[in-house]
Amino acid sequence: MVESMNPVLLWFLVGLVLALAEIVIPGLIIVFFGVGAWATALALGLGVVESFNEQLLLFLASSLLSLVFFRKHGQRYFEGRVTGTLAPYESLDDFQGGKAVVTAAIMPKHLGGKVEFNGTIWDAEADIELAPGTTVQVFSRSNLTLKVKPLN
Repeated sequence: MVESMNPVLLWFLVGLVLALAEIVIPGLIIVFFGVGAWATALALGLGVVESFNEQLLLFLASSLLSLVFFRKHGQRYFEGRVTGTLAPYESLDDFQGGKAVVTAAIMPKHLGGKVEFNGTIWDAEADIELAPGTTVQVFSRSNLTLKVKPLN
């Protein structure tokens, strides 16, 4: 079946599989090989390349060039946002006593409260109502929810 398949479609599908693989195996590398496959499909469709060796050469060249020139630029969009106001922590056990900033109002016995802790947004709970922008202290953690109290 692969032998009778249109080579343009085959390169496009290879590119799609590689781009989707980036979701499963993050690292912002595999997607550039998908871009190379799409460039090869485009060149093949436009009649720029014909032989399989030319296709492979274009695939490798376009993949590596896009990787070298665009990976660093693309990584900026996928890095975590760190405000610089919160100290970095080495392990999950270091959360107790840490400072966080409320990003979404925390209401007692209601879901939806959020805090920014170490540059990451966490679900949060408190015994009192806390408005966004309030600096709080983490006193415990339950799975992915931080229990906080106002910093006095």
